[in-house]
Amino acid sequence: MSANLLAIFYLISGILFILALRGLSSPETSRQGNFFGIIGMAIAIIVTFIAVGNFSIGFLYILFFLLIGGSLGAFIAFKIPMTAMPELVAGFHSLVGLAAVFVAISAFLNPEVFSLGSVGNIKIASLIEMSLGASIGAITFTGSIIAFLKLRGIMSGNPITFTGQHYLNLLLGLSVVVLIFYLCKMQSDNLFWLIIIISFLLGILLIIPIGGADMPVVISMLNSYSGWAAAGIGFTLENTALIITGALVGSSGAILSYIMCKGMNRSFFNVILGGFGGTDQSSSVKNKEQKPVKNGNADDAAFLMKNASSVIIVPGYGMAVAQAQHALREMVDSLKKNGVKVSYAIHPVAGRMPGHMNVLLAEANVPYDEVFELEEINNDFSNCDVAYVIGANDVTNPIAKTDPQSPIYGMPILDVEKSKSVLFVKRSLSPGYAGIDNDLFYRENTLMLFADAKKMTEDITKNL
Repeated sequence: MSANLLAIFYLISGILFILALRGLSSPETSRQGNFFGIIGMAIAIIVTFIAVGNFSIGFLYILFFLLIGGSLGAFIAFKIPMTAMPELVAGFHSLVGLAAVFVAISAFLNPEVFSLGSVGNIKIASLIEMSLGASIGAITFTGSIIAFLKLRGIMSGNPITFTGQHYLNLLLGLSVVVLIFYLCKMQSDNLFWLIIIISFLLGILLIIPIGGADMPVVISMLNSYSGWAAAGIGFTLENTALIITGALVGSSGAILSYIMCKGMNRSFFNVILGGFGGTDQSSSVKNKEQKPVKNGNADDAAFLMKNASSVIIVPGYGMAVAQAQHALREMVDSLKKNGVKVSYAIHPVAGRMPGHMNVLLAEANVPYDEVFELEEINNDFSNCDVAYVIGANDVTNPIAKTDPQSPIYGMPILDVEKSKSVLFVKRSLSPGYAGIDNDLFYRENTLMLFADAKKMTEDITKNL
């Protein structure tokens, strides 16, 4: 295949990736966006194989492992529940980072194969590209593994910090930059391996001090890292499709991280430096023993909803855990038959990753025009008769507006406490992922519904 024809196909692939991102920006066009992304990736892979043109035993190895990897990925994605989607994304990010490291190592050890020069005499630009790609990829790999462990519950969601950690991270980051500089001068194998080892360590130290409250930002941030790692390796391989794809993923991930930080009233650099999202949970338990709460049941909730003129649903991670989105849709349909106006309020960081609640509601065929973001619906709570909170803990906590010592202080929240009545579905009074008690539990207008979210919602529907 000629270079011009190859460039045209890669350009078409890049355009399809841009259309995919465009489609994924809205629930109505998300399926179309996914389709564009699949076609774009298929074109990129097929064209790359044709461009290589060397159908040797090595080619068969690549095809064999591609089929294995693709089959495993499809199987995992098909079987994984929606509640585990955040850790699945973190796991996939780690593999992208590791792939960038492996390609960089291959290019450094075999520069002639990649037309980068010879061993010990690699082009300076290529050295910078592959070392940056390897470093970012290594940070992405270990950082994503830590994020996976935190999201999976294998590692505590609370920050793990030690004295001088921020300075150590800064020192390691500067060390990588200095080593890359000397690598370009000396082209030593030891320097290259040292860059990768330090980057692996830096990835761990960057994510460990970040608490559960900021985990959605971590997911989008690692998404951005994986893109830049791919783009760096794309320059090394002189692969236009990889450069375009990496730049799109990297820039979109960075923009999403900014949006998430804005939604949480966080500085991006503060999140990276860590320390948010954890408190002494023993104090939360103590508070629960001292404060009274109002308990209710499905009959009480159905009575309040049936006599309401407007109800706002606030879904959270509890809905995802209980897989209650379909039961919720049935309840809303019953409310509509009784003439009740129903809306859904989505916080930017509800759940464990960006868009988590939107995906679940879309799965239950909730009409898109009934789903509103925080800025669009927050003023409506003061005129709302009933707010039905289904497992959304941290994003509804009024303490974010009143307690400067709280790890979520300053984070914009959904003003559910302004509703005439609040129905809060939760298994217990345990704190949310940020590790703090929710002051909303103890408000006069709050009725706690202690039960599995799906079962409670189904019981309310029966009473309606």
